[in-house]
Amino acid sequence: MSTSEIATVLAWHDAVNSNDIDTLVELSSDDIVLPTDDDDPDQGLDELREWATSSGVTLEMGRMFVHHGIVVVEEKSTWASDPGTPVEEAIAFRVVEDQVVTVVRHGSLQDAFEATGLGEADLYEQ
Repeated sequence: MSTSEIATVLAWHDAVNSNDIDTLVELSSDDIVLPTDDDDPDQGLDELREWATSSGVTLEMGRMFVHHGIVVVEEKSTWASDPGTPVEEAIAFRVVEDQVVTVVRHGSLQDAFEATGLGEADLYEQ
């Protein structure tokens, strides 16, 4: 396990929550893949900038799981479009050389585990 992967994901969350677009871009690969509401993911830093400036999301992190460059985070996501209804979900991050390469939203922690191969044994304990 690499704590740099955890540090990258923590810093990425901080950048999203503080709307620090410059730091968010620095922490992301040029060809980052982002989830969308349809089945066609967005890709690239321009898409990331657009998402970060328009989404109005706040991410509240819960437990984290890490193994071989994959970090799964239990999240409570609150969107500006519906601030009274936080969404419980799990987000999987792929981190390579201290940059987020892929972000995938999952409806539950179990769904994220099934998609990534991680499990409770990969719990990151500080």
